[in-house]
Amino acid sequence: MSMPLVLGADTEVGTLRTVLLHRPGAELKRLTPRNNDSLLFDGIPWVDRAQDEHDAFADALRLRDVEVLYLADLLVETLTDPTVHQVAVGQLTSSLRLGDTLRDYLLAALGEQSPEELALVMMAGLRNDELTDCRTIVTSLLADDDFLIGPLPNLLFTRDSSVWLRDRVAVTSLAMPARVRETQLTDLIYANHPRFDGVPRMHGGGLEHVEGGDVLNLAAGVVAIGVGERTTPAGFERFTRQLFAHGLAETVLAVPIAQERATMHLDTVVTMVDVDKVVMYPNVADTLQAFTVTNTGGAGRTDHVELAVAGPEPFFTAAARAMGIDRLAVIDTGLDPVTAEREQWDDGNNTLAISPRVAVAYERNVETNARLEANGIEVVALRGSELGSGRGGPRCMSCPVAREPLPRA
Repeated sequence: MSMPLVLGADTEVGTLRTVLLHRPGAELKRLTPRNNDSLLFDGIPWVDRAQDEHDAFADALRLRDVEVLYLADLLVETLTDPTVHQVAVGQLTSSLRLGDTLRDYLLAALGEQSPEELALVMMAGLRNDELTDCRTIVTSLLADDDFLIGPLPNLLFTRDSSVWLRDRVAVTSLAMPARVRETQLTDLIYANHPRFDGVPRMHGGGLEHVEGGDVLNLAAGVVAIGVGERTTPAGFERFTRQLFAHGLAETVLAVPIAQERATMHLDTVVTMVDVDKVVMYPNVADTLQAFTVTNTGGAGRTDHVELAVAGPEPFFTAAARAMGIDRLAVIDTGLDPVTAEREQWDDGNNTLAISPRVAVAYERNVETNARLEANGIEVVALRGSELGSGRGGPRCMSCPVAREPLPRA
């Protein structure tokens, strides 16, 4: 397949050409019954099976002529640059909990590692009992199974740490302590890998919290951003100012969502499967609201942006008007309130559109998939009994790097 000429995506449903995935690896083997909650997993996956399921996901995309990039491969290739290698080691050893003696040791030891070895530590972390030739007061006081460098099991969900827009990539700012280093790792790749040379970056880990699962490109120039457990109101404002300043949006919708585990991101409530169709958790459909934000200043500089806020009003009303369509058709998750709640928990409405009217979904959500097919959506069914243990579906596990623009009406 030929390489895409242009990177970026300004819709959720334009034909997918390049996607960033992370194949589950050693980082998932770090999960135990004692740490899975703090590492944001509801269960402990069978890693071999999760890898099989993920391989089937990648193969299904390739069969649709989608180029699959693996985060781990890009990371290793990025670390072949000695300067980047040094930066990565510095980031890994910056934690105040290490102490000076242990930090100095790790700076030297990690600095001698190969790109493959360092990438593994960056993703899977380093446990105290794996450090065999260094003893300090810090290592003596920590338990053997304490992590000196924490693992990143949520790397599986590549959607959260970056969002590709019209001509650039936004590196996000993850809210949960267990995920903060994901942003550093992702930014290291985008800033230094030759594949992304010259691609402008925006936002970043040092700014207010915005997570990629909350960002939906409803249509060219129309972005909806969930505000709740992970993306803060201040994060919404900062991100929106950047969208306007760079000419990436004409309208941005702020969508408050319930702050609970089952609806942590906007894409756990609603995702797009066609240019005018969404699949949605019906138990919140009647209450979901949106504030419409536009720019009354000028594009080009953040200090020229003036935010005008209207609403709130029903999400579907605001979305359809911003998208320039009569109505946004809604396909319910499940067939009744109980089924809907179960299938929403199993990521029934967390779909990945490969193109208009073609979407990847977990096969276990039988009722939701039947509704999708009845509404003209081709469902590419994916096994996900183990992949779903971290509460994330096909959309969460994929970061579109390049989509074809939709034809203008």
